[in-house]
Amino acid sequence: MIESVSLGKLRVRSLRKVTGEPMEAAIDPDFGGNRTGKGKIHHILAVDDESHIVRLLEVNLRSDGYRVSTASSGAEAMAIIAVDRPDLVVLDVMMPEMDGFEVLQTLRKDHATRELPVIMLTANAQDADIFRGWQSGLDCYLTKPFNPIELLSYVDSMLR
Repeated sequence: MIESVSLGKLRVRSLRKVTGEPMEAAIDPDFGGNRTGKGKIHHILAVDDESHIVRLLEVNLRSDGYRVSTASSGAEAMAIIAVDRPDLVVLDVMMPEMDGFEVLQTLRKDHATRELPVIMLTANAQDADIFRGWQSGLDCYLTKPFNPIELLSYVDSMLR
């Protein structure tokens, strides 16, 4: 028996034995979830040099139905964006090689990525850093520690 259960924007299909015990579950690929009007799943790039933060972002975004790529530096993020442009970037500030502000400014100078939504997720909560982000064309500024539900709310609203 196959049954479907809706969990917010996701629908999970579960295949059950005659006894009613779950055998297998998978996200239903035919359900809307976090998709564009043409059925494409939104792609998010999570960029942070702290692996536990990247993993937390990845787990929460994937559980909400997004396709997620990760990078641990600004330079790596730019390389990923060049070959597989995401629909949105979640970006840390303090990273090796190229910090988040440099990544943001580079994105805003390039015609192809000028409109790419960027959420800055950082431990820098000082007014000067926040102001610098807004001046650089930032779409959203969140500080660590962060609430994953709040982050997902911003992501969802920015990709509508």
